[in-house]
Amino acid sequence: MSEPNRTHPSHGYGQRDDQYGHEHGHSCARHEHTPGHEQAHDGPGRWSRLWHRAAHLITPHRHEAVDKIDSALETSAAGMRTLWISLGVLAVTATFQAVVVVLSGSVALLGDTVHNAADALTAVPLGVAFILGRRAATRRFTYGYGRAEDLAGIAIVATIAASAALAGWAAVDRLLDPQRISHLPAVAAAALVGFVGNEWVARYRIRTGRRIGSAALVADGLHARTDGFTSLAVLLGAGGAALGWRLADPIVGLLITAAIALVLKDAAREVFRRLMDAVDPALVDAAAAALREVTGVTEVGELRMRWIGHRLRAEVAIVVDGDLSIRAAHQVAVEAEHALLHAVPRLTAALVHADPPAVTGEPDPHARLAHHA
Repeated sequence: MSEPNRTHPSHGYGQRDDQYGHEHGHSCARHEHTPGHEQAHDGPGRWSRLWHRAAHLITPHRHEAVDKIDSALETSAAGMRTLWISLGVLAVTATFQAVVVVLSGSVALLGDTVHNAADALTAVPLGVAFILGRRAATRRFTYGYGRAEDLAGIAIVATIAASAALAGWAAVDRLLDPQRISHLPAVAAAALVGFVGNEWVARYRIRTGRRIGSAALVADGLHARTDGFTSLAVLLGAGGAALGWRLADPIVGLLITAAIALVLKDAAREVFRRLMDAVDPALVDAAAAALREVTGVTEVGELRMRWIGHRLRAEVAIVVDGDLSIRAAHQVAVEAEHALLHAVPRLTAALVHADPPAVTGEPDPHARLAHHA
């Protein structure tokens, strides 16, 4: 009589069973290796070793700063903090521009001001997404609500597209009906403030988005950059008008529209890839390489990874010695998960399935599943 599942244990490492409020996994799922970590384990003195063990439980280790693995709460908090700070900066920028609009009566600056104020509101869908992402998984949403970020990314891409259309329409309209710009120094100053404010926000959002793995926040940062281009167009147009070239403003506006279209392409591609569960092939290669280094893993089979918001999940089949006991094969699976969580940035959960090697003449244990493929 055969032993069922003798060498087919699967182990979900570092996962949370939110349906029942239990926490499963190991503390090392949140570890990052700091420089000098190996030497610290061999430090002299009993008290030094005890202190290191205590610090080991609460202090994350890291391979590199860019590969920092944050918890879901920390990454959501970082995203919310970025959104609120960005919203504040854009609000100050729009307010300053609005004052200049009242003083100068510039229609171009008015459009840029309204555009910046409206685009600042893109923080709303992202903020909602980050709040939803903190909610625990349920029996209906078993993977949680991290995908809300991808839906927010769609809204942001749509806003960028609307910005491109608005900028193009305004440029063509001004080209067909040139208008004189008054109070040029004040308009130029307000446009410069708009450009600097939006560029700062763009860099801040993109940096945070890439650090926490949020495609939607990166897209929102790219959107802020398009707003800066729009403000720059107002500045250049004011400079051309000061030189007596009335068509400078609409021509520059058309060039900026083309630049916005390029940013739209990049943002749409990133959000589309995230919706289609695309991951960087380098991450898959790093995961496979880490698995091959694990003692007891003789072969790496199917390896899949997907983003859930700004967090990664992985599923992998490994081949182990067919004579191992269930407990021994399970331990290999645990070590494989441990290696994955350290090797792949922002990976928060992995499911490892252990298979025995194929033996010539013996039936394939997965044959019963073939008709479901």
